[in-house]
Amino acid sequence: MNVSQMLKHCDLVLQVALGKLELPRVNVLFRAIGIFTKIEMHIFNNGIPGNMPTFQKLIVNFECDFDGSKTNLLKTLEEFREVCEKNKLPDRHRLFGKMTEKDWIFLEYKHLDHH
Repeated sequence: MNVSQMLKHCDLVLQVALGKLELPRVNVLFRAIGIFTKIEMHIFNNGIPGNMPTFQKLIVNFECDFDGSKTNLLKTLEEFREVCEKNKLPDRHRLFGKMTEKDWIFLEYKHLDHH
């Protein structure tokens, strides 16, 4: 993944939190792993685990324009901030299960920091 693709990928992940992108259902085993991973990250304040699977919809394997990807990510980050202030984040994630505002903010921060 190059820098432009990474910016697009981060934008797509934030769009999940905004309810603009719906992820497919996952089986109960993956959901259990996701919930455990979320709890572990909170307890140990660690980052995104290496080799963690990525939803197909979030994989960016096509060419992206750097300036466009950067602009879109910054707009989406601003929208995420506004939605957080209004307490309008979804209460569930397909992989991580039940989500609080604190969970969304923490996991989005950890994901952005990962990249």
